[in-house]
Amino acid sequence: MANENTGGEVVLAADGTPLKASLNKAMRKNRIRALLLVTPLFVFILFSFLIPIVDMTFRSVDNWHVGTLMPKTTAALADWDGKALPDEPVFAALIQDLQAGAKAREIGKVGTRLNYEKSGMRSMITGSGRKSLKVKEGPYKEKILKMHKKWKELETWTVIKRNTAPYTIGYYLNAVDMKYDKNGEIVMQAENRRIYGKLFLRTFAISLAITMICVILAYPISYLLATLPLRYSNLLMIFVLLPFWTSLLVRTTAWIAMLQTQGVLNDLFVFFGLVSDENRVQLIHNLTGTIIAMTHILLPFMVLPLYSVMKTIPPSYMRAALSLGANPLVAFVRVYVPQTLSGIGAGSILVFILSIGYYITPALVGGTDGTLISNQIAYHMQSSLNWGLAGALGALLLFSVLALYLLYNKIVGIDNMRLG
Repeated sequence: MANENTGGEVVLAADGTPLKASLNKAMRKNRIRALLLVTPLFVFILFSFLIPIVDMTFRSVDNWHVGTLMPKTTAALADWDGKALPDEPVFAALIQDLQAGAKAREIGKVGTRLNYEKSGMRSMITGSGRKSLKVKEGPYKEKILKMHKKWKELETWTVIKRNTAPYTIGYYLNAVDMKYDKNGEIVMQAENRRIYGKLFLRTFAISLAITMICVILAYPISYLLATLPLRYSNLLMIFVLLPFWTSLLVRTTAWIAMLQTQGVLNDLFVFFGLVSDENRVQLIHNLTGTIIAMTHILLPFMVLPLYSVMKTIPPSYMRAALSLGANPLVAFVRVYVPQTLSGIGAGSILVFILSIGYYITPALVGGTDGTLISNQIAYHMQSSLNWGLAGALGALLLFSVLALYLLYNKIVGIDNMRLG
């Protein structure tokens, strides 16, 4: 029991310590306890979210290969003006780097990196590395020029010098269908190589279409769940949540069985005479299959936010609007719908962001017309091993999502988004 504070005396706790110090100690313990409780979450976010994003962004500009594995050539090219082939000292430095790289079995990394910039440079670098081991003395320029015809091209040396810098924007240029020409100017890729811009546009268009379809389908479902008696709405909610109990791969595979030309839907179309057996509809391995399968997978993510918001809307609002003379349609549009906009916003953001990053569903049911930018990112991570380009594509996708988020916050306001 604390003593009373009379005449400016210090208030003491029951153990004789100042009350203020005792309170500060108790609050400090509570803060430490709270920090310890959230530490596992912080560690999880750090290693599963922040570090991969930072690593991806760094790889999109990292350009260590030439500068690190060919240090003498890098130093010798520093003063090269780029107007003619380099002089003998540059070739002498190059032969030393080629020999060192071939002995260390590292020269292939340089060739792979340069091959991203100009086709054929990997075979040139690796072949020259093997041949360089036979060179014992100079002059080196003539001997290197005989190793591969590309050494005689001025563009080859321009590419090498440009990639001696530790950082590059080359991956980002490739990600937006641009490149350096032989003069070092930034130009557009050839028409038949402009694939990423179209993929980005297709990804955002498909994601927007899926989001709109989910809103249209989820709104009446959520309204029904919110207005039915609890014993019925709970039963229907189980059907909404049922897809979460099944693997994503299983659900996608089920759609393949449903949508293929000899599948269930086409059999029903033929049975009811909608199409002939010879003219079955192609619903799989195209854009249609991607939209159908992804809409089914993402629909619950729209239903749940809408339902949670609709459940908080008092039914008396609609009754009041009807009693004031509004017909049911006007009352619904002008009274009920505006109160659900926060749920529509929350569900739309959730569905849109999930859909632009989906990989396995477009890969299995999309074909050439239904693949998204995420499939190209996975391709460069797993097959081509061009991690720099994969990082640039992923970073552009991330920055696009952040830009859309900021735009949404400016127009609608993130504070107006509710989940219930």
